[in-house]
Amino acid sequence: MRTVRDVRDTRTGRGAKTKDEGPDLPGVWSAYGVLLQYLRKRAGLNQQQFGDAIGYSLEQVASVEQGRRPAKAAFTVAAERVLEAGGVLEALQGEVDRAKLPRFFRNFALIEAEVVSRFSYDPLLVPGLLQTEGYARAVFAGHCPPLSEEIIDQHTEARLSRQRLLTRVPLVELSFIISEEALRDPVAGLEVMRAQWQRLLEVSALRNVEVQIMPARRGFHPGKNGPFVVVETQEHNQLGYFESQGVGCVVSEPTDVSAFALRYGKLRSQALNVEESSRLIERMVGET
Repeated sequence: MRTVRDVRDTRTGRGAKTKDEGPDLPGVWSAYGVLLQYLRKRAGLNQQQFGDAIGYSLEQVASVEQGRRPAKAAFTVAAERVLEAGGVLEALQGEVDRAKLPRFFRNFALIEAEVVSRFSYDPLLVPGLLQTEGYARAVFAGHCPPLSEEIIDQHTEARLSRQRLLTRVPLVELSFIISEEALRDPVAGLEVMRAQWQRLLEVSALRNVEVQIMPARRGFHPGKNGPFVVVETQEHNQLGYFESQGVGCVVSEPTDVSAFALRYGKLRSQALNVEESSRLIERMVGET
């Protein structure tokens, strides 16, 4: 039997629900809140005093301590300074950010954060690791059923925080093949799209990143079956990943992962090379 781990969105589960996020808020938010409250009280501050010291309202501090709202990185930096926390809150920040991601993606996000290489094909949208804030926000705003503004904010922040992988040390070998149709699809307004194309040019200049464009009307190719990712872990194991309609699958069966890698190699040979891809994106910027 093939080992394909199905990571499903469980928003229909039983229990008390928030409007968008399902039965329970992430446990790491509560753990962070409990630790924050302990450190605040140890420092002899009430919530109002602590909020004044870090530039946040009483309501915001209370929400974080109660685990109802995740701490942003700036909140944690300020809290570390005022409470002399010694890095314990910063140690939790990555998990706090990861819990902002859609449920179906969180397991793969744990894998992704530790990989030595990551290759992906994206036929429909600019990949999340390369999205600007405006583009990412437009994608989440179009979710069906609709998400609240708070959840859109959380998902957008989490997506942007994943982009630390682009410059992580040691460097990760990254390859992105994106369809031309995905680049030309007006997911957001003209200004957002122009900024997104310019972002692609900036990222493609990084020495550990390759961005290739699969030109429109290329004909049939292995990517027509949908988006997918191939990663190599620090233990030099290869895994595949694909998702659709709120369901994500991590693929570990060697035969299946080998097929993913073979398809990716074929796509790399059929796409425009890195220089040609950059010139195409530059033309798109110039056309607007």
